[in-house]
Amino acid sequence: MLICDKIIIGVIMKYRIDDTDYEVLIIKKNNKNTYIRIREDLTIVVTTNILTTKRYIINLLEQNEDALKKMIDKQKKSMLKKESFCYLGNQYNIVEVSIMDDVEIDGDNIFVPNKKVLNKWLDKQIKTIFKNRLDYIFSIFDEVNTCPTLKIRSMKTRWGVYNRVKHNITLNSHLIEYEMDKIDYVIIHELSHVIHFDHSKNFWNLVSKYCPNYKQMRKDLKE
Repeated sequence: MLICDKIIIGVIMKYRIDDTDYEVLIIKKNNKNTYIRIREDLTIVVTTNILTTKRYIINLLEQNEDALKKMIDKQKKSMLKKESFCYLGNQYNIVEVSIMDDVEIDGDNIFVPNKKVLNKWLDKQIKTIFKNRLDYIFSIFDEVNTCPTLKIRSMKTRWGVYNRVKHNITLNSHLIEYEMDKIDYVIIHELSHVIHFDHSKNFWNLVSKYCPNYKQMRKDLKE
């Protein structure tokens, strides 16, 4: 246990969920509320007040066990996703073959010389595919006269953003993990914001003109 500036770090205990023991890391500091999160290694981290008792924490974990199970399952899925390679709605096993010069997809496997080459290849695919889809959808989008500039970056909470001042659309690079119709939906969504800078009825009517099943697309992207 380490005490530093009224923060107590390193109190560890075990908590069992469905016949599995999970480590619980308790961090105590001068905050009023108690927060629970799950780390990548499936450690349960409890941040709480210095005066909080162990019994209180155990009761809190018991009361929130269903939520803990969901958080653990979500973290496990995230870990699985990182171990495999998702591309346009398909998952591939990464197979490193040092004698290869390029990237090759065969069945459920993606063969690469190394991860650096794979990342470079993926960046190129993202730029090419996103630009091609934006250009195509803009070409059939009657309401917008000037095609927005495309920007791409990794985002944690949004699939796309339209900047009205700069007239550009930013797409989340992680969209490359999804099927083409999901990528198209996000582009349609952001192009519709060029005309309607809100989520009004008129906005959704415009979205539905080019993506009639947009409700299913939204649902799929939230999962």
